[in-house]
Amino acid sequence: MLLKNILQSGRIPAQNYIIKNQIQTSAACLEIRKLARLRVVDNSEIGKRAMAEGKPPKCIHVYNKQMVGKVGDKVLVAIKGQKKKAILVGCRQNQLPKIPKFDSNNIVLIDDNGTPLGTRIHVPIPTILRTILKEKTQAKGADYTKLLGIASRFV
Repeated sequence: MLLKNILQSGRIPAQNYIIKNQIQTSAACLEIRKLARLRVVDNSEIGKRAMAEGKPPKCIHVYNKQMVGKVGDKVLVAIKGQKKKAILVGCRQNQLPKIPKFDSNNIVLIDDNGTPLGTRIHVPIPTILRTILKEKTQAKGADYTKLLGIASRFV
Protein backbone atom coordinates (compact mmCIF):
# COMPACT_ATOMS: atom_id res chain seq x y z
CA MET A 1 0.00 0.00 0.00
CA LEU A 2 2.81 2.37 0.89
CA LEU A 3 4.63 1.64 -2.41
CA LYS A 4 1.47 2.36 -4.38
CA ASN A 5 1.06 5.76 -2.67
CA ILE A 6 4.69 6.69 -3.38
CA LEU A 7 4.32 5.73 -7.06
CA GLN A 8 1.11 7.73 -7.43
CA SER A 9 2.73 10.82 -5.93
CA GLY A 10 5.30 10.77 -8.74
CA ARG A 11 8.41 10.89 -6.58
CA ILE A 12 9.73 7.59 -7.96
CA PRO A 13 9.30 6.51 -11.62
CA ALA A 14 6.67 3.79 -11.86
CA GLN A 15 8.48 1.83 -14.58
CA ASN A 16 11.10 0.76 -12.02
CA TYR A 17 8.59 -1.28 -10.00
CA ILE A 18 6.19 -4.10 -10.71
CA ILE A 19 2.76 -3.86 -9.10
CA LYS A 20 0.81 -7.06 -8.42
CA ASN A 21 -2.21 -8.10 -10.50
CA GLN A 22 -1.17 -6.15 -13.58
CA ILE A 23 -0.26 -8.28 -16.57
CA GLN A 24 1.04 -6.81 -19.80
CA THR A 25 0.68 -8.63 -23.08
CA SER A 26 2.08 -7.56 -26.40
CA ALA A 27 -0.40 -6.34 -28.99
CA ALA A 28 -0.63 -7.92 -32.42
CA CYS A 29 1.96 -6.34 -34.71
CA LEU A 30 0.93 -4.21 -37.65
CA GLU A 31 3.94 -5.52 -39.57
CA ILE A 32 4.88 -9.14 -40.05
CA ARG A 33 8.30 -9.35 -38.41
CA LYS A 34 9.90 -11.83 -36.07
CA LEU A 35 7.70 -12.81 -33.10
CA ALA A 36 4.55 -11.34 -34.68
CA ARG A 37 1.41 -13.24 -33.69
CA LEU A 38 -0.51 -14.70 -36.61
CA ARG A 39 -3.91 -16.33 -37.18
CA VAL A 40 -4.34 -19.66 -38.99
CA VAL A 41 -7.34 -19.44 -41.33
CA ASP A 42 -7.34 -22.93 -42.86
CA ASN A 43 -8.79 -26.09 -41.36
CA SER A 44 -5.50 -27.93 -40.77
CA GLU A 45 -5.48 -30.01 -37.60
CA ILE A 46 -2.46 -28.33 -35.99
CA GLY A 47 -3.83 -24.88 -36.80
CA LYS A 48 -7.25 -25.61 -35.30
CA ARG A 49 -5.72 -26.97 -32.09
CA ALA A 50 -3.36 -24.01 -31.65
CA MET A 51 -6.10 -21.42 -32.17
CA ALA A 52 -8.54 -23.28 -29.88
CA GLU A 53 -5.98 -23.36 -27.06
CA GLY A 54 -5.36 -19.63 -27.39
CA LYS A 55 -1.72 -20.09 -28.41
CA PRO A 56 -1.49 -18.52 -31.86
CA PRO A 57 1.56 -19.20 -34.02
CA LYS A 58 4.44 -16.73 -34.02
CA CYS A 59 6.59 -15.72 -36.95
CA ILE A 60 10.19 -16.94 -36.80
CA HIS A 61 11.47 -15.87 -40.21
CA VAL A 62 10.21 -13.98 -43.28
CA TYR A 63 11.55 -15.23 -46.60
CA ASN A 64 12.35 -11.89 -48.30
CA LYS A 65 15.15 -9.32 -48.24
CA GLN A 66 13.31 -6.66 -46.23
CA MET A 67 12.40 -9.12 -43.43
CA VAL A 68 8.92 -7.54 -43.33
CA GLY A 69 6.13 -9.74 -44.67
CA LYS A 70 3.50 -8.63 -47.15
CA VAL A 71 0.57 -10.48 -48.73
CA GLY A 72 1.85 -13.52 -50.63
CA ASP A 73 5.17 -13.87 -48.77
CA LYS A 74 6.31 -17.14 -47.28
CA VAL A 75 7.05 -17.20 -43.54
CA LEU A 76 8.37 -19.74 -41.06
CA VAL A 77 6.17 -20.04 -37.97
CA ALA A 78 6.44 -21.73 -34.57
CA ILE A 79 3.17 -23.54 -33.84
CA LYS A 80 2.59 -26.06 -31.04
CA GLY A 81 6.36 -26.57 -30.60
CA GLN A 82 6.92 -27.29 -34.30
CA LYS A 83 8.29 -25.26 -37.19
CA LYS A 84 5.97 -24.95 -40.18
CA LYS A 85 5.98 -22.85 -43.33
CA ALA A 86 3.03 -20.65 -44.22
CA ILE A 87 1.81 -18.13 -46.80
CA LEU A 88 0.50 -14.73 -45.70
CA VAL A 89 -3.00 -14.20 -47.09
CA GLY A 90 -3.97 -11.08 -45.14
CA CYS A 91 -2.10 -8.37 -43.21
CA ARG A 92 -3.04 -5.56 -40.85
CA GLN A 93 -0.42 -3.15 -42.18
CA ASN A 94 -1.14 -0.50 -44.79
CA GLN A 95 -1.09 -2.16 -48.18
CA LEU A 96 -0.34 -1.20 -51.75
CA PRO A 97 -3.29 -0.11 -53.91
CA LYS A 98 -5.74 -2.92 -54.84
CA ILE A 99 -4.73 -5.01 -51.80
CA PRO A 100 -7.30 -4.93 -48.98
CA LYS A 101 -6.27 -4.31 -45.37
CA PHE A 102 -7.42 -6.99 -42.93
CA ASP A 103 -8.06 -6.71 -39.20
CA SER A 104 -5.77 -9.67 -38.39
CA ASN A 105 -2.59 -11.22 -39.78
CA ASN A 106 -3.84 -14.34 -41.60
CA ILE A 107 -1.76 -17.32 -42.74
CA VAL A 108 -2.34 -20.64 -44.47
CA LEU A 109 -0.01 -23.48 -43.42
CA ILE A 110 1.82 -25.25 -46.25
CA ASP A 111 4.36 -28.05 -46.58
CA ASP A 112 7.73 -27.81 -48.35
CA ASN A 113 6.20 -28.35 -51.81
CA GLY A 114 3.75 -25.48 -51.37
CA THR A 115 0.64 -27.62 -50.96
CA PRO A 116 -1.65 -26.47 -48.12
CA LEU A 117 -2.05 -28.65 -45.01
CA GLY A 118 -5.78 -27.92 -44.78
CA THR A 119 -8.58 -28.51 -47.27
CA ARG A 120 -10.51 -25.25 -46.87
CA ILE A 121 -9.80 -21.57 -46.18
CA HIS A 122 -12.38 -19.93 -43.92
CA VAL A 123 -11.83 -16.24 -44.73
CA PRO A 124 -11.86 -14.31 -48.02
CA ILE A 125 -8.43 -13.83 -49.56
CA PRO A 126 -7.38 -10.96 -51.86
CA THR A 127 -7.80 -11.49 -55.61
CA ILE A 128 -4.37 -9.93 -56.22
CA LEU A 129 -2.96 -13.04 -54.49
CA ARG A 130 -3.66 -14.98 -57.70
CA THR A 131 -1.15 -12.97 -59.71
CA ILE A 132 1.38 -12.81 -56.84
CA LEU A 133 1.37 -16.57 -56.26
CA LYS A 134 1.40 -17.44 -59.98
CA GLU A 135 4.59 -15.40 -60.40
CA LYS A 136 6.16 -17.16 -57.41
CA THR A 137 5.02 -20.57 -58.68
CA GLN A 138 6.92 -20.11 -61.94
CA ALA A 139 10.01 -18.59 -60.29
CA LYS A 140 10.45 -20.85 -57.26
CA GLY A 141 9.13 -24.15 -58.61
CA ALA A 142 6.71 -24.67 -55.70
CA ASP A 143 3.05 -25.23 -56.58
CA TYR A 144 0.92 -22.52 -54.95
CA THR A 145 -2.06 -23.03 -57.28
CA LYS A 146 -3.58 -25.57 -54.88
CA LEU A 147 -3.79 -22.83 -52.25
CA LEU A 148 -5.90 -20.77 -54.66
CA GLY A 149 -8.03 -23.83 -55.41
CA ILE A 150 -9.14 -24.39 -51.81
CA ALA A 151 -10.13 -20.75 -51.28
CA SER A 152 -13.89 -20.30 -51.44
CA ARG A 153 -14.13 -16.49 -51.38
CA PHE A 154 -12.07 -13.70 -52.86
CA VAL A 155 -12.10 -10.00 -52.00
